[in-house]
Amino acid sequence: MDLRLKDRFMTQWTKYFNQAELPLTFYYTDQEGRAPVVKAGQANRCVIAELLKARRGKPLAFGANSIGCLGGKMYLGFRQTTRPDLNYFLSCGIPGKLRGERYKKTPQLASRAMKYTPPFKAPGRFAVFKRWDMLENADTPQVVVFFAEPDVLAGLFTLASFDEAEPNGVITPFGSGCSTIVRYPYLELDAARPRAVIGMFDISARPFVSKYTISFAVPMKKFVKMVGDMEESFLVTDSWKKIQKRIA
Repeated sequence: MDLRLKDRFMTQWTKYFNQAELPLTFYYTDQEGRAPVVKAGQANRCVIAELLKARRGKPLAFGANSIGCLGGKMYLGFRQTTRPDLNYFLSCGIPGKLRGERYKKTPQLASRAMKYTPPFKAPGRFAVFKRWDMLENADTPQVVVFFAEPDVLAGLFTLASFDEAEPNGVITPFGSGCSTIVRYPYLELDAARPRAVIGMFDISARPFVSKYTISFAVPMKKFVKMVGDMEESFLVTDSWKKIQKRIA
């Protein structure tokens, strides 16, 4: 981790976003000791709920056995097969056997939607989550994840679009809360034009964030460019200052 980038972002974040919550970072590694590993059976089943600890400053590492939710295990790349009857779970359920979340109209439509989910295998034994200010020289963040209120989100969205002519430099794919902060932004890492990902619309995960919170996940390559653009972007204008006054 370039600690000069770490300090530069923190200075500019405070300058333009006041005391808004610092982002998390995550990366995959085979090395132990980067963060305490979440032990099997001792964590909340939902990854988003467990990440509240990391958002408060406690680094965490997830391994294949850390996650109780089969979806979370799959979306973090530690499992390549879906849970049985996932298409029914996402839709109408099976009477007397399985509750349906009704996120998709029919099991058939859910099956078709699942085919759009990109395959993903974790490239390391551990997924490490650290708040930005907790990063050390040995860390290698791959994605930066903001949990943001609407005004902060507006700033991040506009900054991500600052050097883009094409209007879809930020995407909002349908998926679980953890897929929109891990799988989708991670798969943008090697893209010629990495895109940021807005998420946290997962009804099952929303109880674990505040009612004003949406996620904004940025591949590191894109994030570095965003930091470099801050001082010449709209953030220096009076228009932004009007919004900035409302940011807690």
